[in-house]
Amino acid sequence: MTRSTRAAAAAPLLVAATAALLYLMGRPLIWYSPSHIVHGFLFYGALSLAARKWPIERRFLAALTIEAAWEIVENTPMIINRYREATAALGYTGDSVLNSVSDIAMMGLGFLLARKLPLWASVAVVLALELVPLFVIRDNLTLNVWMLLAPNETLKLWQSGA
Repeated sequence: MTRSTRAAAAAPLLVAATAALLYLMGRPLIWYSPSHIVHGFLFYGALSLAARKWPIERRFLAALTIEAAWEIVENTPMIINRYREATAALGYTGDSVLNSVSDIAMMGLGFLLARKLPLWASVAVVLALELVPLFVIRDNLTLNVWMLLAPNETLKLWQSGA
């Protein structure tokens, strides 16, 4: 069995195991995931620097594992409560199972796109995926991380449209 075949077999098993665990945690089965494409670009870049000698299949599975772990952590009561306290997501109850699985798939898509696109195109995609939601829905990955790590009341009010 080649590395590519092993990676192709392991990837859906990892996603399915994550979905099963999230379902057992009580997560519903609905979804929305586009910003996670940015995760794929970021993981591709970081792993290309940090694990340059690893074959692409191993880097992909590492990125998939990181994303899957985040989806599980993100749906724990501690992080859900943090979202409610620190962000404009007052009624947030966590992601659905399908949303988490879609997030993982979108990360995978971003990773694969980053592998194929020239650097300038990757940067353009990331900028578009950050700037469009910033202006349309007052939210994006950058604001999400910012508000989780260093909440800002002014930014929270702006995000809520106040």
